[in-house]
Amino acid sequence: MYSAFQIAKKYLQYYFSASNGNGHGVHSPFVFEFIKFVMNDETVYPEYEKAEAVRRQMLRDQRSIEVRDFGAGSAVIKTNTRVVSKIAASSLKAKKFAQLLYRMAAYYKPQMMIELGTSLGVTSAYLAAGNPSTTLYTLEGAPEIAKIAQQNFHALSLKNIELITGDFAVTLPQLFASIQQTGLAFVDGNHRKLPTLQYFGLLLRHSDDNTILIFDDIHWSAEMEEAWAEIKSHNAVTLTIDLFFIGIVFLRKDFKVKQHFSIRF
Repeated sequence: MYSAFQIAKKYLQYYFSASNGNGHGVHSPFVFEFIKFVMNDETVYPEYEKAEAVRRQMLRDQRSIEVRDFGAGSAVIKTNTRVVSKIAASSLKAKKFAQLLYRMAAYYKPQMMIELGTSLGVTSAYLAAGNPSTTLYTLEGAPEIAKIAQQNFHALSLKNIELITGDFAVTLPQLFASIQQTGLAFVDGNHRKLPTLQYFGLLLRHSDDNTILIFDDIHWSAEMEEAWAEIKSHNAVTLTIDLFFIGIVFLRKDFKVKQHFSIRF
């Protein structure tokens, strides 16, 4: 992965080259709508505080658990015995982005949602609460982390989450053997180029024009930037939005020309 200095430098490059976050100068009506009604929606939804209460609890949790990591591993934690509070501090998606995922789920109302990388379940809670009328299938590689996430879902009384534990290379194809389409997918489970592109390819085969794919940490490393560049260039991808810490992909065929946006958020 890039060093903190390299990421800060890249963020500054992004910030000064990206479009203003108020939507002025963005000529795509679809993207302007996203900026105005989703990205910049400042409503404080009651579900926010419920999920944030779980985040605070996880940040205080001093339990030690054994973790098997199938992905690129943590940039902060190097041992297999980990303290829950440190997992929370290093792996939970920032509130700003977790709440954006909630708004995307609520606004676009995808028919079915997938998350690759449950972690302790905070982002899962936001997605599930944003679109309670459909199921969120969330996949986690580490059984002990999945167990804590399941406890958090129970505490939040979230009934529309199906948690699947195991290596994504096995569990994702198994999931698609039982369901055919995904409406929204958030990929946050393996920060390497080849697996990311493999997940993208599999998700693409089970997508339609309205599917939204969201990739986490697209500027985390040279590998992830290469994966993001390949995803953007794929023929099926017609619109992307780079928010630096996440990349959003749309597959709508009514966009006749590829469009790529970097937007300050």
